[in-house]
Amino acid sequence: MREWITSACLLLGAMGIAAPAASAEVSISVNKTTQRMTVSVDGVERYSWPVSTGTIDYSTPTGAFTPSRLAREHYSREWDNAPMPHSIFFTDAGHAIHGSRATSRLGSPASHGCIRLSPAHARILFNLVQAEGPANTRIEVTGFDPIGTVVGSGDGTRLDYSGLTSFDPLKDGIMASGSPIQRVEIRRQP
Repeated sequence: MREWITSACLLLGAMGIAAPAASAEVSISVNKTTQRMTVSVDGVERYSWPVSTGTIDYSTPTGAFTPSRLAREHYSREWDNAPMPHSIFFTDAGHAIHGSRATSRLGSPASHGCIRLSPAHARILFNLVQAEGPANTRIEVTGFDPIGTVVGSGDGTRLDYSGLTSFDPLKDGIMASGSPIQRVEIRRQP
């Protein structure tokens, strides 16, 4: 009997039939403050790319997510049938990681809440998640949304701190012409 089992195992191995390989754990980390995504496989960083998350009026949700659906070709019903190639949906509200032709905006907030990548990077990520499986993929979104333009005045000087993602006048202690800023006004970006 033992010889028969050994022969059967050798025959199956020779035919190229093996147990399915274990899937790798894919970790997608998105930092809204730095506008970067890092992708790790089994704890080893494989990619780091610029992204565009939501603007001040369209926040990208923070938290930990698992992909709920993959769509190689998708068009937004909400935003004028805009193309969203290689979409990885991660919220019930329709937030996704997807490719975008607006590559000049990558590295700064520009979306309606989705996470935009270059088309080539979106394809690479989509294929990786599809190969390893959505159940083996974790998406973590951290960081802060843009707050707009901070304009301060102190000693009659106007200062424009454009591009700040967070601002605490007590903690940050920004000075103008040697005097503490007396008034802070936050304006929404156009």
